[in-house]
Amino acid sequence: MNIMEWLRSLARAAPLLVLIAGSGTAQQSSPELLSRVDHLVYATPDLDRGIAELEKLLGVRATPGGQHLGLGTRNALIALGPYTYIEIIAPDPAQPAPSTPRRFGIDDLKSSRLVTWAAKGTDLEKLRADAAQNGVALGKVQSGGRRRPDGVQLSWQSTASQAGDGIVPFIIDWGQSPHPAQSAAKGATLISLRAEHPDATNVQRMLQQLGLEVHVTSGSRPALVATIDSPRGRVELR
Repeated sequence: MNIMEWLRSLARAAPLLVLIAGSGTAQQSSPELLSRVDHLVYATPDLDRGIAELEKLLGVRATPGGQHLGLGTRNALIALGPYTYIEIIAPDPAQPAPSTPRRFGIDDLKSSRLVTWAAKGTDLEKLRADAAQNGVALGKVQSGGRRRPDGVQLSWQSTASQAGDGIVPFIIDWGQSPHPAQSAAKGATLISLRAEHPDATNVQRMLQQLGLEVHVTSGSRPALVATIDSPRGRVELR
C-alpha cells in the first residue's frame, strides 16, 4: 500500500481525524491567537470512546477531569500547552439525565467531533456588553465548577454562547482556580486553529470584533479545525 492509499484508508476509518503528511502543510496561527485559546471542546457520545480516539491519534491518553454535577456530563483532558487543553466531554452514566439538554448538542451526537472552543477572558460582564454593542451575542455570564479526582475543586465563570455554530468561542475566566492544563496529560501542542462555515464572512466579522484572528473559509457545514503536534506527528482534528 502506498502513502496515498494509506491516507485514504485512514480517512475512511476516522473521517474527523486526519494525519498531515509533512510539517509544512498547515499554517501556524499567530502567537496572539494561540495565547487566547483556553480549550477546545471535543464532544463524544461516550467518554471512553473519545479518550481512545484521541489516544490513537495523538499518542497521549487523557487525564480524567471530573463530573459536571447537575449537567449530566463528565470529561477528560489533554494539555496543548501550559494554559491550553482539549476537553473530551460526554454524557455521564453515573448521573440522572438532566432536565434540560446537555451542552454542545451532546445528546444528538452520533460521532465525536470538535464542537466549539473557549477563549480566555476576564471581567466577563463588561466583555459581554462590549461585544453586544458590536453585534456579537455572547449570552449571559454563568458560574460553573467541578471536583477533580484528586479532590481539588475548580470553579469558573463563562459566557453561554455558541455563536456562529460554535466557531465563535464562549469566554471563560478561571479566577483563582488552578488552570486545568496544569494537571492534564502532557505531550501535545496546539499549532493552529481555523474554521469553515457556510456564512464565513459573518462569522469572520464576529471573531474580529472579539479580537480573535481565526481564519474562516467557506464550507458546506460549520467545522472547527485544529492542527496539533503530538508524539504521533502533526495531525488535524475536526
